[in-house]
Parts: sequence; structure tokens; C-alpha cells
Amino acid sequence: MTLRDWGYRLLPGLKWLQGYTGQDAVADLIAGITVGLTVLPQGLAYATLAGLEPQYGLYSAFVGGIVYAMLGSCRQVTIGPTALLALMTSRHTGFGLGSGPAYAILLCLISGIVELGMAVLKLGALVDLISLPVTVGFTSATAVIIGTSQLKGLLGLKGGSGSDFINTMRSVFGNLHQVRRGDFTLGLVSITVLLLLRKLKDVKLDGRVRSLRAQQLISGTIWVIATGRNALVVLVTSVLAYSTCKQMDSCPYILTGKVKSGLPKLAVPKFETTILDKNGTEISQNFEQMLSELGPSMLILPIIAVLGNVAISKAFGGAGLSPTRELVALSMSNICGAFCSSMPVTGSFSRSAVNHASGVRTPIGGCYTSVLVLLALGLLAPYFQYIPKAALSAVIISAVIFMIEFEVIRPLWRCSRRELLPGAITFVMSLAVGVEIGLLLGVGADVAFLVYRAARPVLSVSKLQTTNGINYILIRPKHSSLYFPAVEWVRSGISKALTTHGTAPVVLDCSHVHDFDFTAARGMGSLQKELAKANVPLFLMSAQKDISVILKESTNIDFPTIDSPDDLESILEQSETSFAPDYVLHLQIAAPLVESRLNHCDDREPTELCKLNAKSI
Repeated sequence: MTLRDWGYRLLPGLKWLQGYTGQDAVADLIAGITVGLTVLPQGLAYATLAGLEPQYGLYSAFVGGIVYAMLGSCRQVTIGPTALLALMTSRHTGFGLGSGPAYAILLCLISGIVELGMAVLKLGALVDLISLPVTVGFTSATAVIIGTSQLKGLLGLKGGSGSDFINTMRSVFGNLHQVRRGDFTLGLVSITVLLLLRKLKDVKLDGRVRSLRAQQLISGTIWVIATGRNALVVLVTSVLAYSTCKQMDSCPYILTGKVKSGLPKLAVPKFETTILDKNGTEISQNFEQMLSELGPSMLILPIIAVLGNVAISKAFGGAGLSPTRELVALSMSNICGAFCSSMPVTGSFSRSAVNHASGVRTPIGGCYTSVLVLLALGLLAPYFQYIPKAALSAVIISAVIFMIEFEVIRPLWRCSRRELLPGAITFVMSLAVGVEIGLLLGVGADVAFLVYRAARPVLSVSKLQTTNGINYILIRPKHSSLYFPAVEWVRSGISKALTTHGTAPVVLDCSHVHDFDFTAARGMGSLQKELAKANVPLFLMSAQKDISVILKESTNIDFPTIDSPDDLESILEQSETSFAPDYVLHLQIAAPLVESRLNHCDDREPTELCKLNAKSI
């Protein structure tokens, strides 16, 4: 293997440099700047949502772009802070002193390590356990929580935003008399303008402007304004706040406050910190106590990050992308980011969509975005202090309201009402208890349904007759596998079929069954013995060779088999000759057929099953 091959293997992003032209560089530069104008206000807002100082949002916005350019495989994906991860981070940043950044940065490092472990063990498929209804319920609940958490900033109320839906709403309604008119008006106008500008890009100019060049110029201007609406609103409101607060004794708006300028220090994340208890006493926490505080977030947050990143990669890059490679890129973005004071990051769907619409050609566009963020940290940070908090709240609210997916409910109601339950459980419990517990309960409900379906397979039961008039009962499982929870269910189903249709040969159609486990095979062996004592033959039709081997090795019984439906009649005729005297009885066999019922018959009141068993002996 050559040195170049080793380089491509360690840094797959180097392949993008092959044949990289000036046109590619210009396209990536335009896309990078456009995404940068989007991530600057979002980074400031998401850091505030996470309970951190605004500059931490920008610290989180530049490392991912550089790392993903070297390791990622989808040119549209942009790595950075998101509202969802910011909300989950905010649960651990409210202890005062310097503990907020310490917890956020440590969580970023641990998330990267967990994601790297998932990549090494190729556990990216774990996200497949989270179904679409659960995902919809989770994202919709988090959107509601994020939106309500920004009501304080929108209304000009003091205090942290928090991540508890019920307590946040109680606090907001309890302090409505303290609403600041200036902040409320500015926030409401900002949301209205953002939503209108979002709709602006849908305006069609066909037929309204005759000149093609003028039409292209106007369309391009509209697209730039609509795409950079967040930056535009933040810029205008900042200028308004600056001019207003300079002229008046008391500022009518709550401002972001001083934002630390300059690049973050390259440092190892802190493994100990100091917090304030309820009485205001300083308490030192070691690494073990910090891990105890982070708790389930150390596992759930990385899974959510992976789920979002893989979904974005598949949406823009198709199914040919490697989930393992995406996991490595995401994990290294978090690990490297932790040494630059970053909070947890993942792919952003909104910014990836902007990147795609901007015509990005390679992931190197993320490097240009990172350069723009670094320039903002070095040159523009002193001016960020004039950004009204109401404007940042408006940016977040106008973004997350589209995460609530009402449109999924109707098709689910029409197609699969059962799947609404896990989604509803996830949504309600996320609001009531917390997003982590809500997600776990939703996934648990989904897994419970899967186990139930495996334990209670659908059995198609039919009493049929051959061309020669031989009656038989056909049992057709509609699942591809029969595992141990389903053994008693199948045995009970066969017993009920015999009770309903009378004594007749039982044919178990295995054409759609591809797997048996050991316990199920032993259960089938017990069933065959019970039916044999009652002189009821059991046949396996169209059983695969692997199933026959499993049954033989597990039970030491040679099950009568029928290779195809064409052989059914001849084999049933042979069995009728062997068991003809017993078919005249047409006895009703009680369910379930258990061997103890056959061996412990009461001589004073013998049952029909005991009589049938006695005749066979």
C-alpha cells in the first residue's frame, strides 16, 4: 500500500482535492459564506438555549466544518450546534459558577468517544431501533420544549430558559405581569418578518418580468435575502437596539451582553468543577460525580446525534454512503471540538439544506464556513453584545416550529393506528418527564410491539379437502420465523383448529418460515408427540432443509414432510389408510394439548381426549 493510499484511508476527505478546480472553490466559497451567515446567529442563540455564554455557540460552529471536510463523505452535511442537542445539554448547565461550560464540554467529549465506539463496533444500525413515529414524537416534543423555553426571552422575562416544559410554562404564566413591551414587540415583529422572508423564496417570477437577466437578478436577490434572513434580522435589531439604548437612559430591550472575543484556548476538558447548591454554598465535584450528573445523557445524546446525522446524510447523499464513516467523522468532530470548548454537535438539517441550495460541490465548503466563524470571533464579537435576546429567541422559535410534524398523524391513522401509540407515548412523556425518558419509553413501546408480534404470530387456519375428498387442516404462519415465545401460541392455535373443525390431518405450511430456534423446535417436538398419541398426523409442508435439520437435531424426531402442494394428496391418502379407523370418531380435542392431560385421566369421568388416547395405546 502506497503512502497516498494510507493518506486516503486515514483522511478520506483528501480525495476531494483530486481534480479540485477554481470553479469548485468559488462554488464552495459562496456556499460556505451563506451557511456561515446562517450559523452565526444560530450559534449565538443555541448557546443561550444551552445555558451557556453566546461565544460557546461559535466555538462549536467552526471545528466540525474542518474535521468533517477531512473525514466526511456527504458534501451537503454541515456539522455544528443544533437546537435539539442544545436543549439536552441545558439539563446540566444550570449549577452556577463555571460548571456550565465544564459539563457541556465534557459531554461533548464523552459523546464523541461513544460515537467512536459505535463506529468501531459498527453499531450504527442501533438507530434503526428508533421508528419513524417515535422520531416524530421526539422531535415534535423537543420543538415544543425549545419553543416554550424561549418565551422568557421573547417576553423580556428574567431568568434562565430551562429545559423543563411544565416548570417553564408555570414560570411564564406566573410572571406575565412582568412582560416588557419593548422585548415582546421586537420579538413578535422579528418572528413575523422571519416567517415572511421564509415564504419569500417561494415567490415565482415567471411571466412577471420579461427580461431573463432581470428575472435572474431579482430571483438571486430574493434567494439571498430569504436564505440569510436570520443574519439580516439579527443585524437590523442589533442596530436598532444600539441606537435606541445609546439615546435613552434605560434600554427597552434585554441585550445579549458582552461576548468574549478571540479564539478559544486549546485545552483538555475539565474533569472536575465547582457548583452552587440551593443554599449558595460552593461544592466541588470530581470526575465521578460529574459522570453521575450527566447520567443517561452520555448515551442518549450521542444516539440522537447519530440518528440526525445519518438521516441527513441519507437524505442528501443517497443510500451509498457508509454509516461507519459518518460515525467516525461525527465522533472526531465532537472529540476535537471538546478541546476547543465546544458543546455537543451534529449535522444540522436546516443548514445542510442551505448548503445544498447554495450549490456546494465538496465538504471543503465547511472550511470556508469555519473561517467566517473565526473571523467573527476575532473581529465582530464586541458588537454581539447589542443583539437583543428577543431577536435570538425569535430566530430559535421560527426555526423549531417547523420541527412539529402534524402531517404524519393522518397517514399513520389511516395505515397503522398501532404505530401512533409509541409516538404519542414519546411525545407526552417527553413533555411531562423529560426528553431522555420519553425517548426510552417510546423505543420500549416499539420493542414491546415487536416482541408481541414475535410471540403471537398470525396463523391462517383453513379446513380444506383434496380432490379425492380427504379433509385436512392447513395452518399457515404469516411470519418468517418461529421463536420460543410463539411455541404455546402455535400449539394452542392447532388445538383450537382441531376443536373447531374436527379431527383431521394437520398440515403446517412452512413455505414462509425461514427460522426456528431451539426452544421452538423442542415445542414442536412435544406437539408432534401429543398429536401422535391422539392419532392425528402432523405434516410439515415446503419446509426448508435448515428447518428440517434444526427439528431433527433438537428433537430426534423425523417429522413427516411434504415437499410441495402437489404431493399433498398422495401423502394424505397414505396417512388416511394408516389412521382411517380413528377419523370416523371426529372427536373434539380440547385446547391446549398438554401431555399431562393425556397421562392423568380420570377413570370415573374419562374425557374424549383420554378415550382417543386409550384407543391409540
